[in-house]
Amino acid sequence: MKQQLISSFSIFLLFLHCANTFAQIPAAAPAQAPAVVVAPPPAATPTQAAAPHGITNVTKILEKAGHFTIFIRLLRSTQEESHLFSALNDSSTGLTIFAPTDSAFSELKSGTLNTLRDGDKSELVKFHVVPTFLSTSQFQTVSNPLGTWAGTGSRLPLNVTSYPNSVNITTGLTNTSLSGTVYTDNQLAIYKIEKVLLPKDIFASNAPAPAPVAPAPEKPTKAVPAVTVESPAASVDISSAVWFMHNNVVGSVGLLASAMFSL
Repeated sequence: MKQQLISSFSIFLLFLHCANTFAQIPAAAPAQAPAVVVAPPPAATPTQAAAPHGITNVTKILEKAGHFTIFIRLLRSTQEESHLFSALNDSSTGLTIFAPTDSAFSELKSGTLNTLRDGDKSELVKFHVVPTFLSTSQFQTVSNPLGTWAGTGSRLPLNVTSYPNSVNITTGLTNTSLSGTVYTDNQLAIYKIEKVLLPKDIFASNAPAPAPVAPAPEKPTKAVPAVTVESPAASVDISSAVWFMHNNVVGSVGLLASAMFSL
């Protein structure tokens, strides 16, 4: 009996020792979840690149400057405002615009713009746009004639001459100078002018035609006298005249014969 108690007590002590040993073993760390790998965003391609902020708006620049109401109206009515916006967005060479003031248009003959066809109005606006950016210093080295959106050639000449303090512009019908800079950056230059640039292609054909040359006078011809036909009432009695002459001739012959026989 005593041995059974000792055995049971020994087993109990062994159990307590094992339980204490297991309690001192550190608990295993919980399994960690696999790390999530975040892939970097793909590099932007040229077509995905963001568009540049704030494309230059020509009409808003002119409205802010003031005194360009008529030119702005032409830009809008001819749809050239949209063309300028597209060109400034796509072109790498920039633009130069010669902007006539309202006073410049007032110098035109009354009703000039109203007499132009829509195509001529569009050409007039394009004649004021050079398809490249020109700073004031570049006018010293630019080649004449300047090409414009309206085209080039003898009917569309646009020549510039740079002086120390001014830049002169001529078209063959207009002679003016830059009177100020409205706006300039590395892509767009807008210069103020006090006269409308008139292209020969439109306005030279509207000039009065020269007077026709008078034909050379013809050589005078000798006048033929008119034949006068007398009326029967005023006619001469021809038969009586013939009879009178016949008697005279017979009488003369008779006298001559008598004289010869007397000899």
